[in-house]
Amino acid sequence: MTDSPLYTIISQQVIIYLGFFLFIAGIIGGPLVLIVFLSLQTFRQNSCAFYLTVMSIVNTIHLFTGLLTFIMINGFAINWTNMSPFYCKFRPLYVQLCILVSFTCMCLATIDQFLATCSNPRWHRWNNIKLARYIVIGTVIVWILHGIPFVIYYNDTPSSIAGESNCVITNTIFQNYYIFFNTAVLSSILPVTIMIVFGILAYRNIQHIAYRAVPLVRRELDKQLTVMVLVQVFYDVLAVTPLIIQTIYFIVIGNPSNSLIDKKLIFIRNIATILFYFHFVVRISYVKNVVIY
Repeated sequence: MTDSPLYTIISQQVIIYLGFFLFIAGIIGGPLVLIVFLSLQTFRQNSCAFYLTVMSIVNTIHLFTGLLTFIMINGFAINWTNMSPFYCKFRPLYVQLCILVSFTCMCLATIDQFLATCSNPRWHRWNNIKLARYIVIGTVIVWILHGIPFVIYYNDTPSSIAGESNCVITNTIFQNYYIFFNTAVLSSILPVTIMIVFGILAYRNIQHIAYRAVPLVRRELDKQLTVMVLVQVFYDVLAVTPLIIQTIYFIVIGNPSNSLIDKKLIFIRNIATILFYFHFVVRISYVKNVVIY
């Protein structure tokens, strides 16, 4: 039992210091990418750049309610969701919306670059900025509707401590859906799989683009966007993999009764979650790749 406080202390320190580093890096890096994307005409008319722009906006906004609240809860033991019934319902809806929209845009950007670098011109008609806007609008609507159960089933429930309550899922079926499908599939395994598959296909296409009759400006733009997408995919795989492993491990072992094991699982979950937030932080190399063009 003497090990229990150690896990808690280490977890809190990692969350506080790494969490605030990611938060500051995100609120600085996100606007930088937006400025560059929106200031260049070439990127404003490109569907892949549009997906990345929307993702950058969503990621930056998500840092405040997602990451900042996570730091306060697990780093300082200040849980805003337990203090307000409105925030108890709003944060889960908001967080799942941002996560799913962000990963969807990243998957769409990867698919878009695969289509843009295909040798068959008929696939290029899908690289359309107008179509990209409709797809993003449809994506947002779908994930908002998907979030309705979060509003219904997240509720304040009385705590064992007098005068306090906990914001938790109050429906067992939805809780199982949240763990087994929303977290394990929609927010991790599925988007990572799509990004890896189409990232590899786009990389294979770009290796042969020099031999095609493609205008030099278009060729260099496709190369640059493909590099940017592949860099993002690489970091996303590193960021999401720990959460996938932790989720699968939790599903396999179920709910342990030993309190020390509980502390270890909470420690692992917190570390995996804070690493997950690397997806929402723009890398400096990512910004440099944009500026170079």
